[in-house]
Amino acid sequence: MTLAQRGRWITLVALALLGAVYVRALMFTPLERMQGAAQKIFYIHVPAAIWTEGAMILLGLAGILFLFLKDPRLDRFAEASAEVGTVFATIVLTTGPLWGKPIWGTWWTWDARLTSTLFLFFLYVGYLLMRGAVREPGLRARYAAVLGVCGMFLVPFIHLSVFLFPTLHPQPIILKPSAPSLPGTMLETWLFSLGVFTLLYVGLVTQRYAVSLLREARQTVGGDHA
Repeated sequence: MTLAQRGRWITLVALALLGAVYVRALMFTPLERMQGAAQKIFYIHVPAAIWTEGAMILLGLAGILFLFLKDPRLDRFAEASAEVGTVFATIVLTTGPLWGKPIWGTWWTWDARLTSTLFLFFLYVGYLLMRGAVREPGLRARYAAVLGVCGMFLVPFIHLSVFLFPTLHPQPIILKPSAPSLPGTMLETWLFSLGVFTLLYVGLVTQRYAVSLLREARQTVGGDHA
């Protein structure tokens, strides 16, 4: 089985399990007392947000290692992580307003958490645009590594913004120093969803990494023929 095929199978399994997450969330997980049915978006929004930030952290770590080791595999992984992170950020910025409208009465508010998450999305997009604009591979990889490191340092600010600034966005109920503030059934559903999003990240990154390998192989063959 090739790397691309392996990634495709992982992704398909993850998507099937994502359907199972929502069957469990809608049919076997209790309603939240204050928010009602709108709270069900939580089971996709929060895991997607965690992996939006996680993808940037891994991108930044790969960038740091690349600056020292100059290993092209790290640059390929960073590019793949950036593309998948952009997808997850889009999910976050779509599901957030859908959840916020019935709870806050508005689709969007310029508080620190939402604004910094939007900035992270633009940073992802800028990273990918920069990679497309710089043609020389070595220079592109170095610029991308530096930008990825900068993006990585934005992630702690996003997480801490709800503690540092007045905001409509609630404080964390799971990723916090004390025990998670969720009933057991809700926590189990959320952990299931987080596991599925982790698998989805792995599957998508694996496929994108395989695409990079194929593209480089074609460029090498084309260069040899030239």
